[in-house]
Formats: sequence, C-alpha cells, structure tokens
Amino acid sequence: MKPILPGATIGVLGSGQLGRMFAISARRLGYRVHTYSPDRDTPTGQIADIEIDAAYEDLDRVRAFASAVDVVTFEFENVPAPTAEAAEAEAPVRPAGLVLHTTQHRLREKTWLASHGFPVTRFEAIRAGGDLAAVWDGFGPAILKTAGFGYDGKGQFRVSSLAEAEDAWSAMERQEAVLEAMVDFEAELSVVAVRGENGDCVFYTPSANSHVAGILDVSVAPGPFSEKIVYEAQEIARALLSQLEVVGVLCIEFFLTKDGRLLINELAPRPHNSGHLTIDACVTSQFEQQLRAVCGLPLGSTEMLRPAAMANLLGDVWTDGEPNWSAALAMPDVKLHLYGKLEPRPGRKMGHLTATSTSASQSEKLVREARSKLHVERI
Repeated sequence: MKPILPGATIGVLGSGQLGRMFAISARRLGYRVHTYSPDRDTPTGQIADIEIDAAYEDLDRVRAFASAVDVVTFEFENVPAPTAEAAEAEAPVRPAGLVLHTTQHRLREKTWLASHGFPVTRFEAIRAGGDLAAVWDGFGPAILKTAGFGYDGKGQFRVSSLAEAEDAWSAMERQEAVLEAMVDFEAELSVVAVRGENGDCVFYTPSANSHVAGILDVSVAPGPFSEKIVYEAQEIARALLSQLEVVGVLCIEFFLTKDGRLLINELAPRPHNSGHLTIDACVTSQFEQQLRAVCGLPLGSTEMLRPAAMANLLGDVWTDGEPNWSAALAMPDVKLHLYGKLEPRPGRKMGHLTATSTSASQSEKLVREARSKLHVERI
C-alpha cells in the first residue's frame, strides 16, 4: 500500500479527548481531519476541519463520511461493529474492525487472550439469564464486570460473597458479565505499543499506574521495573500486535503479581490515558505514532527525553469554581492539557497535567504538587 501523505484527510470515529490530541498531531503534520460522533462542539470537533454530528447506527451517513476521507481510525473502542464495517466498505479502517470487535467486549477479549496462550487472571463467563451460583465456587473476593461498554471503572463491582455478586448482577440487570478473580498485585503497569502497516513494531517504556475509584489517577515513566519485567511486557505486547494484526496503537494494561508474574488486565486498541505523558516526554508522542501507523508512514522514535509523570484532572477539580491554573503553571516543568469539554462533572476526565524532571519520582512529586495548587485560593 502506498503511504497516505500529508495533505490527505483522516477520518476519526469518536470525538473525545483522544481524538482531540490525535487531531492536533495530524494538523501539525499537514493532514486534514474529519470527525464523526452523535455529539457536537466536541473535544475533537473543536480541532477537526469538519465535525459530523450523526448516530453511529446511521450507516448511510457513516458510508458518506468514510467516502470523503483517505483512511479511518477510531478514538474509542465502543464504536458499534456495523459502523466499522460500513466505513470499511468505503475506506481503509485502522486498526481493522476485527480488532475493535475483539477488544470492545470484555468476555470476547478475555476468551481470545486465554485461547491464544496469553497470561490473564482467572475468569468465568456469566451468560445473560444464566446461573451465577454455578460458577462462584472457589472465587472468594472477585470483580464482576459487564461484558460490554465498560471503561474507567464503569460497570464493575467488587464482591466478596455470592450474595454480593447476585446483588451486583441484579444491578446490571443480569446482563452478560465476566467474573474475575481478584489479583494480589505488586504494581499496575501499562505498555503502549505500535505496529506499522509493514509489521514494524515500537514500544514505549512501561509506566507505573495508580488508580482511584477505578479511574487512572497518576502515571509515571519510566516505571520502577526490572529489565526482565520490561522485556517480558514488551514481548507480550509484540505478540499481541502480531496475532491481532494491529495497524496502529495498542495499550496493554498489566498486573505485576507479588511473585513476579505479569497478567494482562485489559487491552485498548488506541492511544491510552497512561501514554499522555509521551506528548511532553518523548521524541514521538503516542498520537503521532497512531497517525504514522494508520497512514503507512515509518514509525517514530519512542525515546524518552526526560522522566515524566501525568496526573488526570477530573471534573471534581472544579467543585469550588475555576481551578487556579496560574498556581500550577508557575511551576516551570509542568504542562497543562485541557480537553475543551463544556461541562465539568465528578469523575469526568477534563484534562491532565504533565511534569518532567531528572527522575520519575521527582516528576511524580511535581505533578502531584501542581495538581494540589489548583485548589489554592487566588489572592
């Protein structure tokens, strides 16, 4: 396939902050961007050349959208499969719809991983209308998750007894679900990996992640992991890119157990929250890599120029009014990224801060301090 060169038009299915940062990278390299979602005045739409406001189920509009661009990518994996198929009839879609189909459904993803020999936590499928009690035996503390449409801790319940599990499943309206054993982990980490159209792969150094209420709170890179763990995580990522035939970015979230094993928690076939720090810390950001990959261009260097840390800014930061941006930006090694969302709500990702420094630990200290300064009252 010939590369899709600057001046061409990239179509983005979805219109959130990931699409926004992708569009910024694309515009910087001279591409045009069209975005498609059911919303208007969106984070991506504010940067794109054209914003299409239409339902994903309107397949005629989807085909018209795809026919007006040179390649289609997506910024979140919950785009319906028929939407991706309709787009594929008019333009290349990367990553392919099969990747989206596998990773947008927790049960399909877990089953695929296990059947292909990848290390995952113990899990059981709970079919809609099935018998939860029949699979509970031996689980003890577990997490019950909806099979589809879950992210940032949504659709997840920690349960320690069959009675709690039954109550949680009822709260899910007894839809298809996954029961996962709790993992006694030492750390959570993620690897952002990229595969080009020609099969070349590159990897970012693993980041160490901490979560609050199921939502990523802070990522730090490079994470404090041994060379052995870094190598194993990146080799798992390489195998996943190859076997899923990904063209684009894939993030693999891992648990590192206390006995030194890596277990895959989730996959994301697109740039990931834990990779946002690559914008300010690496030669090539994860968003530019996505652009290069889907356009068939050579992949860029993943070299980290300085250790970095990223802290999410949720809508809760706005509880007492407009945050004190000046206080945080008075710190010279801190960068602010806001997503253009019109309404802050508790738990909603509104932006992030990145700090770079001489060490990962110092970067984390700085970014946490910067975030705390947002609440400092102006004089």
